[in-house]
Amino acid sequence: MSIVQTLLDVFKGKQFNLKDAYKVNPDVNPESVRARIYENLGIAFERIGRSLYITKDESVLLIEGNGRNLSAIENGKIQLVIADHPWDTPKSTRGGNRNFADYDTFKYSEEDFVEKARILEDGGFLVEILPPESEVNYEYLYEIKQMAKKAGFKYYAKVPWKKGTFVSNTGRTAKNSEDVMIFSKGKARNLRPDKQRGLDEQGNPTRFMSGAAGMLPACFDVQAVPRSKQISQSEKPVELYVQILEFLTKPGEIVLDQFAGSGVTGEAAIKTGRRSILVELSTEKVQKIAERLKGLTELRTLSSPKPCNC
Repeated sequence: MSIVQTLLDVFKGKQFNLKDAYKVNPDVNPESVRARIYENLGIAFERIGRSLYITKDESVLLIEGNGRNLSAIENGKIQLVIADHPWDTPKSTRGGNRNFADYDTFKYSEEDFVEKARILEDGGFLVEILPPESEVNYEYLYEIKQMAKKAGFKYYAKVPWKKGTFVSNTGRTAKNSEDVMIFSKGKARNLRPDKQRGLDEQGNPTRFMSGAAGMLPACFDVQAVPRSKQISQSEKPVELYVQILEFLTKPGEIVLDQFAGSGVTGEAAIKTGRRSILVELSTEKVQKIAERLKGLTELRTLSSPKPCNC
Protein backbone atom coordinates (compact mmCIF):
# COMPACT_ATOMS: atom_id res chain seq x y z
CA MET A 1 0.00 0.00 0.00
CA SER A 2 1.34 3.46 -0.89
CA ILE A 3 2.29 6.05 1.71
CA VAL A 4 -0.51 8.35 0.54
CA GLN A 5 -3.17 5.63 0.64
CA THR A 6 -2.06 4.57 4.12
CA LEU A 7 -2.45 8.13 5.37
CA LEU A 8 -5.87 8.48 3.74
CA ASP A 9 -7.08 5.22 5.25
CA VAL A 10 -5.74 5.82 8.75
CA PHE A 11 -6.61 9.48 9.10
CA LYS A 12 -9.97 9.54 7.39
CA GLY A 13 -12.09 11.62 9.75
CA LYS A 14 -9.09 12.74 11.80
CA GLN A 15 -6.49 15.48 11.86
CA PHE A 16 -2.83 14.47 11.80
CA ASN A 17 0.65 15.96 11.96
CA LEU A 18 4.01 14.79 10.64
CA LYS A 19 4.79 12.72 13.74
CA ASP A 20 1.47 10.90 13.35
CA ALA A 21 2.28 10.27 9.69
CA TYR A 22 5.67 8.80 10.56
CA LYS A 23 4.16 6.44 13.16
CA VAL A 24 1.74 4.84 10.69
CA ASN A 25 4.57 4.34 8.17
CA PRO A 26 7.23 2.85 10.50
CA ASP A 27 9.19 1.11 7.75
CA VAL A 28 9.49 4.20 5.55
CA ASN A 29 12.13 6.90 5.77
CA PRO A 30 10.52 9.99 7.41
CA GLU A 31 11.83 12.18 4.61
CA SER A 32 9.91 10.08 2.08
CA VAL A 33 6.70 10.35 4.12
CA ARG A 34 7.09 14.11 4.38
CA ALA A 35 7.82 14.37 0.66
CA ARG A 36 4.67 12.42 -0.28
CA ILE A 37 2.55 14.69 1.90
CA TYR A 38 4.04 17.86 0.41
CA GLU A 39 3.66 16.52 -3.14
CA ASN A 40 -0.02 15.87 -2.53
CA LEU A 41 -0.97 19.11 -0.81
CA GLY A 42 -4.05 20.40 -2.58
CA ILE A 43 -4.66 16.95 -4.07
CA ALA A 44 -5.06 14.45 -1.23
CA PHE A 45 -4.26 16.66 1.75
CA GLU A 46 -4.74 20.22 2.91
CA ARG A 47 -2.52 21.99 5.42
CA ILE A 48 -4.47 24.54 7.38
CA GLY A 49 -2.03 25.20 10.20
CA ARG A 50 1.40 24.48 11.57
CA SER A 51 1.65 20.68 11.70
CA LEU A 52 -2.10 20.43 11.11
CA TYR A 53 -3.29 18.52 8.05
CA ILE A 54 -6.67 17.28 6.87
CA THR A 55 -7.62 14.95 4.05
CA LYS A 56 -9.28 16.58 1.06
CA ASP A 57 -12.51 14.62 1.40
CA GLU A 58 -13.25 15.94 4.88
CA SER A 59 -16.28 18.20 5.09
CA VAL A 60 -16.36 19.76 8.56
CA LEU A 61 -13.72 20.63 11.14
CA LEU A 62 -15.31 21.75 14.41
CA ILE A 63 -13.01 23.58 16.82
CA GLU A 64 -13.88 24.52 20.38
CA GLY A 65 -12.10 27.81 20.95
CA ASN A 66 -12.07 31.55 20.52
CA GLY A 67 -12.98 32.51 16.95
CA ARG A 68 -10.87 35.65 17.21
CA ASN A 69 -7.73 33.54 17.69
CA LEU A 70 -6.86 32.36 14.17
CA SER A 71 -3.19 31.63 14.88
CA ALA A 72 -3.57 27.91 14.08
CA ILE A 73 -4.52 28.65 10.46
CA GLU A 74 -1.80 29.35 7.92
CA ASN A 75 -1.68 32.28 5.52
CA GLY A 76 -4.02 32.21 2.54
CA LYS A 77 -5.70 28.86 3.28
CA ILE A 78 -9.32 30.03 3.34
CA GLN A 79 -11.55 31.17 0.45
CA LEU A 80 -14.38 32.68 2.53
CA VAL A 81 -14.56 33.95 6.11
CA ILE A 82 -18.04 34.51 7.48
CA ALA A 83 -18.66 36.14 10.84
CA ASP A 84 -21.80 36.95 12.79
CA HIS A 85 -20.11 38.32 15.88
CA PRO A 86 -22.01 39.23 19.08
CA TRP A 87 -22.32 42.97 18.49
CA ASP A 88 -21.51 45.20 21.42
CA THR A 89 -24.47 47.52 20.79
CA PRO A 90 -26.98 46.20 23.33
CA LYS A 91 -29.58 48.94 22.91
CA SER A 92 -30.02 47.99 19.26
CA THR A 93 -30.27 44.25 19.83
CA ARG A 94 -33.17 44.11 22.27
CA GLY A 95 -36.72 43.35 21.25
CA GLY A 96 -35.92 41.27 18.19
CA ASN A 97 -34.60 37.76 17.64
CA ARG A 98 -31.15 38.78 18.89
CA ASN A 99 -30.48 39.05 22.60
CA PHE A 100 -26.96 38.64 23.86
CA ALA A 101 -27.71 38.95 27.57
CA ASP A 102 -26.65 35.33 28.06
CA TYR A 103 -23.08 35.72 26.79
CA ASP A 104 -20.35 38.28 26.25
CA THR A 105 -20.39 40.80 23.47
CA PHE A 106 -17.37 42.61 22.09
CA LYS A 107 -16.18 45.17 19.57
CA TYR A 108 -13.72 44.32 16.84
CA SER A 109 -10.17 45.65 16.86
CA GLU A 110 -7.89 46.33 13.89
CA GLU A 111 -6.00 43.11 14.68
CA ASP A 112 -9.19 41.11 14.05
CA PHE A 113 -9.26 42.26 10.44
CA VAL A 114 -5.52 41.84 9.97
CA GLU A 115 -5.94 38.19 10.96
CA LYS A 116 -8.96 37.70 8.71
CA ALA A 117 -6.93 39.07 5.80
CA ARG A 118 -3.93 36.90 6.66
CA ILE A 119 -5.78 33.58 6.43
CA LEU A 120 -7.76 34.49 3.30
CA GLU A 121 -6.32 33.81 -0.12
CA ASP A 122 -5.89 36.80 -2.41
CA GLY A 123 -9.27 37.78 -3.81
CA GLY A 124 -11.10 35.78 -1.16
CA PHE A 125 -14.25 37.14 0.43
CA LEU A 126 -15.12 38.26 3.95
CA VAL A 127 -18.78 38.37 4.97
CA GLU A 128 -19.79 40.25 8.10
CA ILE A 129 -23.38 39.94 9.27
CA LEU A 130 -24.20 43.35 10.75
CA PRO A 131 -27.19 45.14 12.27
CA PRO A 132 -29.04 47.85 10.35
CA GLU A 133 -27.66 51.29 11.05
CA SER A 134 -29.11 53.19 14.01
CA GLU A 135 -28.25 56.05 16.32
CA VAL A 136 -26.43 53.73 18.74
CA ASN A 137 -24.29 51.78 16.27
CA TYR A 138 -23.60 53.93 13.22
CA GLU A 139 -20.16 54.94 14.50
CA TYR A 140 -19.16 51.33 15.16
CA LEU A 141 -20.37 50.22 11.72
CA TYR A 142 -18.22 52.95 10.18
CA GLU A 143 -15.25 51.79 12.28
CA ILE A 144 -15.68 48.23 11.01
CA LYS A 145 -15.46 49.38 7.40
CA GLN A 146 -12.39 51.49 8.16
CA MET A 147 -10.64 48.65 9.99
CA ALA A 148 -11.36 46.33 7.07
CA LYS A 149 -9.96 48.89 4.63
CA LYS A 150 -6.75 49.30 6.65
CA ALA A 151 -6.29 45.52 6.64
CA GLY A 152 -6.37 45.42 2.84
CA PHE A 153 -10.02 44.64 2.20
CA LYS A 154 -12.06 46.27 -0.52
CA TYR A 155 -15.75 47.03 -0.13
CA TYR A 156 -17.59 44.69 -2.51
CA ALA A 157 -21.30 44.94 -1.70
CA LYS A 158 -23.92 45.22 1.00
CA VAL A 159 -27.03 43.08 0.62
CA PRO A 160 -29.80 43.29 3.23
CA TRP A 161 -31.17 40.07 4.62
CA LYS A 162 -34.95 40.51 4.78
CA LYS A 163 -36.24 38.15 7.45
CA GLY A 164 -39.33 37.10 5.57
CA THR A 165 -42.43 37.95 7.58
CA PHE A 166 -40.54 38.46 10.85
CA VAL A 167 -40.71 42.03 12.20
CA SER A 168 -39.21 43.28 15.47
CA ASN A 169 -39.94 46.47 17.30
CA THR A 170 -36.75 47.88 18.85
CA GLY A 171 -38.16 51.19 20.02
CA ARG A 172 -38.22 53.90 17.39
CA THR A 173 -38.70 51.75 14.29
CA ALA A 174 -39.93 48.33 13.28
CA LYS A 175 -37.11 46.25 11.79
CA ASN A 176 -36.97 43.07 9.79
CA SER A 177 -33.46 43.03 8.33
CA GLU A 178 -29.76 42.67 8.97
CA ASP A 179 -26.97 43.52 6.56
CA VAL A 180 -24.74 41.03 4.74
CA MET A 181 -21.59 43.12 4.29
CA ILE A 182 -19.20 41.68 1.71
CA PHE A 183 -15.52 42.59 1.36
CA SER A 184 -12.81 41.11 -0.84
CA LYS A 185 -9.12 40.78 -0.02
CA GLY A 186 -7.81 43.03 -2.76
CA LYS A 187 -9.38 42.51 -6.15
CA ALA A 188 -12.20 39.97 -5.98
CA ARG A 189 -11.61 36.44 -7.24
CA ASN A 190 -12.71 35.36 -10.72
CA LEU A 191 -16.03 33.64 -10.05
CA ARG A 192 -18.31 35.53 -12.41
CA PRO A 193 -18.98 33.58 -15.65
CA ASP A 194 -18.09 35.40 -18.87
CA LYS A 195 -21.14 34.34 -20.85
CA GLN A 196 -20.22 36.34 -23.95
CA ARG A 197 -16.73 34.96 -24.52
CA GLY A 198 -16.42 31.75 -22.55
CA LEU A 199 -19.07 29.07 -23.13
CA ASP A 200 -18.51 25.53 -24.30
CA GLU A 201 -20.79 23.62 -26.66
CA GLN A 202 -23.10 22.68 -23.79
CA GLY A 203 -23.36 26.30 -22.67
CA ASN A 204 -21.16 25.87 -19.60
CA PRO A 205 -18.84 28.78 -18.75
CA THR A 206 -15.12 28.33 -19.44
CA ARG A 207 -13.96 31.89 -18.69
CA PHE A 208 -14.53 33.84 -15.52
CA MET A 209 -14.25 37.48 -14.52
CA SER A 210 -13.61 39.17 -11.20
CA GLY A 211 -16.57 39.08 -8.85
CA ALA A 212 -19.19 36.84 -7.29
CA ALA A 213 -20.54 33.81 -9.16
CA GLY A 214 -23.65 35.72 -10.19
CA MET A 215 -25.43 39.03 -9.86
CA LEU A 216 -26.18 39.55 -6.19
CA PRO A 217 -29.87 40.05 -5.33
CA ALA A 218 -31.32 43.33 -4.11
CA CYS A 219 -31.89 41.48 -0.85
CA PHE A 220 -31.78 37.97 0.53
CA ASP A 221 -35.45 37.34 1.30
CA VAL A 222 -35.31 34.32 3.61
CA GLN A 223 -37.60 33.58 6.54
CA ALA A 224 -35.94 33.89 9.96
CA VAL A 225 -35.63 30.81 12.16
CA PRO A 226 -38.39 30.87 14.82
CA ARG A 227 -37.09 31.18 18.37
CA SER A 228 -38.69 27.87 19.29
CA LYS A 229 -36.50 26.09 16.73
CA GLN A 230 -33.24 27.96 17.31
CA ILE A 231 -30.18 26.04 18.49
CA SER A 232 -28.41 29.31 19.24
CA GLN A 233 -29.57 32.87 19.73
CA SER A 234 -29.58 34.88 16.49
CA GLU A 235 -29.40 31.65 14.44
CA LYS A 236 -29.47 32.27 10.70
CA PRO A 237 -31.53 30.18 8.26
CA VAL A 238 -29.60 27.58 6.28
CA GLU A 239 -30.96 28.88 2.97
CA LEU A 240 -29.40 32.30 3.58
CA TYR A 241 -25.94 30.78 4.02
CA VAL A 242 -26.47 28.40 1.11
CA GLN A 243 -26.97 31.42 -1.14
CA ILE A 244 -23.95 33.23 0.27
CA LEU A 245 -21.70 30.20 -0.24
CA GLU A 246 -22.91 29.64 -3.80
CA PHE A 247 -22.23 33.28 -4.72
CA LEU A 248 -18.80 33.54 -3.10
CA THR A 249 -17.15 30.09 -3.26
CA LYS A 250 -16.74 27.09 -5.51
CA PRO A 251 -17.45 23.45 -4.61
CA GLY A 252 -14.64 21.90 -2.57
CA GLU A 253 -13.41 25.21 -1.19
CA ILE A 254 -13.09 26.10 2.50
CA VAL A 255 -15.27 28.51 4.43
CA LEU A 256 -14.41 29.53 7.99
CA ASP A 257 -17.14 30.54 10.44
CA GLN A 258 -15.46 32.33 13.35
CA PHE A 259 -18.48 32.30 15.66
CA ALA A 260 -20.30 29.13 14.65
CA GLY A 261 -23.17 29.39 17.13
CA SER A 262 -25.73 26.95 15.74
CA GLY A 263 -23.48 25.39 13.10
CA VAL A 264 -25.61 26.61 10.21
CA THR A 265 -22.51 27.30 8.08
CA GLY A 266 -21.50 23.66 8.39
CA GLU A 267 -24.90 22.46 7.19
CA ALA A 268 -24.90 24.96 4.31
CA ALA A 269 -21.40 23.86 3.32
CA ILE A 270 -22.41 20.20 3.29
CA LYS A 271 -25.46 20.94 1.15
CA THR A 272 -23.41 22.91 -1.39
CA GLY A 273 -20.36 20.63 -1.52
CA ARG A 274 -18.04 23.01 0.29
CA ARG A 275 -15.79 22.31 3.28
CA SER A 276 -16.03 24.26 6.50
CA ILE A 277 -14.10 25.08 9.64
CA LEU A 278 -16.40 26.01 12.51
CA VAL A 279 -15.06 27.72 15.63
CA GLU A 280 -17.24 28.03 18.71
CA LEU A 281 -16.27 29.05 22.25
CA SER A 282 -19.16 27.44 24.11
CA THR A 283 -18.76 23.75 24.92
CA GLU A 284 -22.53 23.36 25.03
CA LYS A 285 -22.93 24.85 21.56
CA VAL A 286 -20.13 22.68 20.17
CA GLN A 287 -22.06 19.64 21.35
CA LYS A 288 -25.27 20.94 19.78
CA ILE A 289 -23.48 21.62 16.49
CA ALA A 290 -22.12 18.07 16.48
CA GLU A 291 -25.62 16.73 17.08
CA ARG A 292 -27.01 18.91 14.29
CA LEU A 293 -24.50 17.75 11.72
CA LYS A 294 -24.33 14.11 12.83
CA GLY A 295 -25.37 11.90 9.96
CA LEU A 296 -24.90 14.62 7.35
CA THR A 297 -21.14 14.14 7.15
CA GLU A 298 -18.14 12.87 9.01
CA LEU A 299 -17.35 15.45 11.66
CA ARG A 300 -14.09 16.01 13.51
CA THR A 301 -14.09 17.93 16.78
CA LEU A 302 -10.89 19.49 18.10
CA SER A 303 -9.98 21.72 20.99
CA SER A 304 -7.98 24.83 20.28
CA PRO A 305 -5.43 26.38 22.66
CA LYS A 306 -6.92 28.15 25.66
CA PRO A 307 -9.00 31.13 24.50
CA CYS A 308 -7.15 34.42 24.58
CA ASN A 309 -8.54 37.27 26.65
CA CYS A 310 -8.99 39.57 23.66
